[in-house]
Amino acid sequence: MGMGNPLLDISANVGQDVLDKYDVKLDSAILAEDKHLPIYQELTDQYSPQYIAGGATQNSIRVAQWMLNKDDNKDQTAFMGCVGGKPDDSFGQKLEECASADGVLVHYMKDSEATTGTCAVLVKDGERSLIANLAAANNFNESHLETDLAKEIIQSAQVYYVAGFFLTVSVESLLQVATHAANHNKIFSINLSAPFIVDFFGDQLAQALPYADYIFGNESEAEAFSKKHDLGDDLKQVALKVAAMPKTNTKRDRVVVFTQGSKSTIVATKGTVVEYSVEALDKKLLVDTNGAGDAFVGGFLSQLALGKSMEQSVHAGHWAARYIIQVSGTTLGGGCDYKEGAADVCQA
Repeated sequence: MGMGNPLLDISANVGQDVLDKYDVKLDSAILAEDKHLPIYQELTDQYSPQYIAGGATQNSIRVAQWMLNKDDNKDQTAFMGCVGGKPDDSFGQKLEECASADGVLVHYMKDSEATTGTCAVLVKDGERSLIANLAAANNFNESHLETDLAKEIIQSAQVYYVAGFFLTVSVESLLQVATHAANHNKIFSINLSAPFIVDFFGDQLAQALPYADYIFGNESEAEAFSKKHDLGDDLKQVALKVAAMPKTNTKRDRVVVFTQGSKSTIVATKGTVVEYSVEALDKKLLVDTNGAGDAFVGGFLSQLALGKSMEQSVHAGHWAARYIIQVSGTTLGGGCDYKEGAADVCQA
């Protein structure tokens, strides 16, 4: 089960002039301020953008379901978040249609006073910048977890995933699900998601991390966390220190997973850190990096849910990320041809 911010991605290839105009850097993820709001109409009017069902957590859940589907594990995933509920809100309808078509059980909270959230995906030379306008996604409320279907989803799920972006929306909802997971010895996982989450929502993150059995992040997020908590410059040591932080459910050892793009993936648990190599991709095959981290988590969780080993879960994560960066946005093919394997250990 995933819980997060469902957004409709508006994706377009742009020049440096657009990045400069809206004061954004490549490979960044930010929340929209007033100065960013014209970007959505500009992309629509001038760039013939792609519209893709998005939002970090929803992306990961869609990828997990896609990879589970290959073994006929249908309807094995669910997602909750808030979308617009106005009758003319076509973006919300598109999101639900897309996620449902991917096999995900979608249970959106619908806000009749708000519009569905959007995310400008600015792609330049294969790299991307994200500007998220949460809109309705920002209005998710823990009362939604009291609906009959939400209760059924929470009770039946064995693995839970929430991206750090949701900490800006409803910490109470996250803690309710995380507490259920801890009380029933189920797997709860979280993603650091972006440096701004670490820097500006540290108090909320501090409430959530004790419940995390799995913590995901990329190198920039890991560096931001290390800087904030004075953990040093060696990311392997940072991962070990994060893994050793206080934990609510002591029946499970915490696992920390730091991805580094094309460099090795760091996994720390039980006082040990292992690096897994990433297969090189010809730059000619790179379309855009949007959704690579989300795909990695989706692939990883798909195998974790099946009880596979750490090596198999990392391998699936690498495979999913490699697939996604060769397509535009987090778009999935009609069938998943993933072949089970084990990730290569490059250094212990």
